[in-house]
Amino acid sequence: MAEDLLKAPAAPQRTGATFLGLAIALLAAPAFTGAYRLITGENHSDLQIAGRELGLFLLAGLLLWLVRRRELLPLASVGLHLDQLGRSLLRGMLLAAVILAVTVGLYLLLQACGIALGDPGKGAYQPSLWVLVLITLRAGAVEELFYRGYAVERLQSLTGNKWLAAMVPLAVFAAAHYRQGLGGMVAAFVLGAIFTFYYLMRRDLVANITAHFLADFALNVVLPLVSEA
Repeated sequence: MAEDLLKAPAAPQRTGATFLGLAIALLAAPAFTGAYRLITGENHSDLQIAGRELGLFLLAGLLLWLVRRRELLPLASVGLHLDQLGRSLLRGMLLAAVILAVTVGLYLLLQACGIALGDPGKGAYQPSLWVLVLITLRAGAVEELFYRGYAVERLQSLTGNKWLAAMVPLAVFAAAHYRQGLGGMVAAFVLGAIFTFYYLMRRDLVANITAHFLADFALNVVLPLVSEA
């Protein structure tokens, strides 16, 4: 574990492409969602939300294209190791259990402090089940690629400082949840810190994506279904 934590990431072949990649990883998602909201309005239909999610997936595809075609690096340079999927999926399931336990603890702590967590507000549009699944898939894949796999690896490669590489994306990740209020930003920071620390230990983006998706799926899809039953 210690060797993985200290392992130097692959050096990009073209730093100009890397700066563009960092702009995409750190800024493109909140900029796109903000612009999309201005154009289409607040969430009001399944197709509108699905369009937003598709746009975010396309941004992730653009970033992966940049890695391969402009930085001239393998996908392993952002933690995507596809040769041991079974191990990665198992790691992801174990990490998801940790994330869920911490989320419950955060919910109780914030509630005791009078801070709301996970409340969409009255009158907010409730998307269909398939849209919720799409959102959780996008959150797991895109957010982990942007804020962990790419940003952490490239910032460490450029600066040589793993703590700076960890904290900058983490701060941006938490700030990007501003529309969820103080509770949402606190939760994003704490849970994002766990994802970041785990990524630094393992450099296994598939495990991070799996954990993020499973935790979001359990909280946003399974729990509401069970509550309504």
